[in-house]
Amino acid sequence: MKHTQTILFTILFVNTIFISGCFSSRPENIEAFLRPRDVNVVPENYVLQPPDGIEIHCASVPEIHLQRQRIRPDGKVSFEALGEIEVAGKTPIQIAEVLKIKVAELYTVPGENPIDVRVFAYLSKVFYVLGQVSRPGVKDFTGRDTLFTALAEAQPTPLAWEERIQVIRPSGDVNVEPKIFEVNYDRMSAHGEIDKDVLLQEGDIIYVPPTILAAAAMIIEEFIRPIARAFSGAYMLETGPDRTSRYYGGGGGY
Repeated sequence: MKHTQTILFTILFVNTIFISGCFSSRPENIEAFLRPRDVNVVPENYVLQPPDGIEIHCASVPEIHLQRQRIRPDGKVSFEALGEIEVAGKTPIQIAEVLKIKVAELYTVPGENPIDVRVFAYLSKVFYVLGQVSRPGVKDFTGRDTLFTALAEAQPTPLAWEERIQVIRPSGDVNVEPKIFEVNYDRMSAHGEIDKDVLLQEGDIIYVPPTILAAAAMIIEEFIRPIARAFSGAYMLETGPDRTSRYYGGGGGY
């Protein structure tokens, strides 16, 4: 028993050091992130790529009104009356201008902005929420996603170390380090301190680490599981089929 306690305390100690050394955030890195209040985050600024989906609103031209199109791998959409149109790399407003020129060749449409293009499927860009959350994984990037809304949607679990959540912006250049800073989600949600609520970009990573005790419990569980399996296997070998009770089907019982 004493030997087992020593092993467990050793695991806890090593895990504490490991967890403490996992954080490489730098507070000044937050300057690489935009604040939602400092930038216009309306969906019109979203740059579309395959396989995003757009919906056309143009009541004057029934042939395209309310049509939905997924952007093809070649970056185009096509309409029976207008033909193929290159849309990848453009914002909804820019696509509307292209459609306006195409439509003007065939129809007379009133108004200064007769065509409205809306995004109905954000599929080409993603960010990630990982760690101790109820809904981890890949998240669709809309161009309007903030750190707080992403965490509220992902829902940190009771095992989450909410005071040390890591926000990571990977670098595409091997010579440039990723930008990483920490945020206290508990203070954001419970006290309204949203000075670190940043605007996310495509490819950003939110990592919600476990608390030290939660991480220790996970490691202890990994340590104990094979031992438990070994004892379980040994017990089954010792009892054997002749020493265990047997179940007979058909309502006959044991």
